[in-house]
Amino acid sequence: MRYRENGMKKFLTIVALFGALSLAGVTAQAQDKPAEQPAAAAPAAAAPAAAAAPAAAAAPAAEVKKLDAGSTGWMITATVLVMLMTIPGLALFYGGLVRAKNMLSVLMQVFVTFSLVSILWAVYGYSLAFTDGGSLNSIIGGMGKAFLSGIKPDTLNGVIPEYVFVVFQLTFAAITPALIVGGFAERMKFSAVLWFMALWVTFCYVPIAHMVWGGGFLAGLGAKDFAGGTVVHVNAGIAALVGCVMLGKRIGYGKEAMPPHNLTLTMVGASLLWVGWFGFNVGSELAADGIAGMVLVNTQLATAAAVLGWMFIEWMTRGRPTMLGAASGAVAGLVAITPACGFVGPMGSIILGLAAGVVCFWGVSGLKSMFGYDDSLDVFGVHGVGGILGALGTGILMSESFGGVGYDKGVTMIGQLTTQAIAVGVTLVWTGIISFILYKIVDMMVGLRAEENIEREGLDSTQHGEVAYHL
Repeated sequence: MRYRENGMKKFLTIVALFGALSLAGVTAQAQDKPAEQPAAAAPAAAAPAAAAAPAAAAAPAAEVKKLDAGSTGWMITATVLVMLMTIPGLALFYGGLVRAKNMLSVLMQVFVTFSLVSILWAVYGYSLAFTDGGSLNSIIGGMGKAFLSGIKPDTLNGVIPEYVFVVFQLTFAAITPALIVGGFAERMKFSAVLWFMALWVTFCYVPIAHMVWGGGFLAGLGAKDFAGGTVVHVNAGIAALVGCVMLGKRIGYGKEAMPPHNLTLTMVGASLLWVGWFGFNVGSELAADGIAGMVLVNTQLATAAAVLGWMFIEWMTRGRPTMLGAASGAVAGLVAITPACGFVGPMGSIILGLAAGVVCFWGVSGLKSMFGYDDSLDVFGVHGVGGILGALGTGILMSESFGGVGYDKGVTMIGQLTTQAIAVGVTLVWTGIISFILYKIVDMMVGLRAEENIEREGLDSTQHGEVAYHL
């Protein structure tokens, strides 16, 4: 097994660089005023007390939760759309990017990771992410709903059945580790992939999801992550970076051509990701309402802008636009708008999308060349860099000055940007360190990297006894 002697140094250098970039938001000079109360609230406040008194007397002592059939139907659809993103969307996107001899191995890793995490989520993942953890609640939840205990068909989460919410969140938990596959594609043992995914979901995804969405300390700070910028993309991006550095470069990397074997499949996969992402983002509103409509618009505009941004910067620097570049730009835009989609306005989403196309192009070219790591399918360059950009951009573009929803009472732009930077920094450090430890543990258990002769022949035939094509 061939590990680069300076791999750890490179990893630490890269983490330090992006930790510094994420925390640089605290020095931003721009400030904004807290959001004012909507004008419509003023007449209500001025209403005569006599008119308000009967209404107050008639109001129930406590609001009773009631299922909303429209929102429930939409959330079931959104859940299926996110499944479509992973299998087959992500699998085909990644599969087309690798060499033909490794096509099935990537499909298998994504497919089985989705299945494995589904079971772990029902057994303990959901409970640890979305219940109260008592004295440890700032970091992790409890086991009160382990094995989905206490959840019944009529149990609600907001206006939808909790079972629907469980499966919707399951799809997020399943696609996130599947993204990591692209970092170490074409050289990691299948058994090692399974061990790592099970451990990573437990010790990285679940705690970060709880910290941001489950009532943990990042939620308490006021971090804004509508659909998974830190929880999904920064989280997966840093784990992929750690993995590719620890495993070392693929045999022949930098010495022989390793072009994608089927860009047609990559385009199909990217298109399925784009369509499915509406379930990912719009579904995160957990209701069919006006905010969901705004998220729909923002997701489309940001993605389209990122395609154009990536295409034009590639055209300017390399002389021609490519299908791979356009597909990569779409994913970059989807990643960047994910944390921001429920907070920014349509014009802010276009700004963020254009920025994502340009910055992520640099992430997969300039940054990657600068440090010399072999992130096979550019998980960190697109998901890590795009997720950081989106998280920090949320703190700026949610301002009413840019058409966003504005800040919470008493919060300014600099304050929100600081909170966003803290959330990014915590995710990078937590997942970076724990991922390193988990890779080491799996290496000691079963070995991380495939043998040289197996890697040269291809993982399809050697690990799975099959080939993708019979020509």
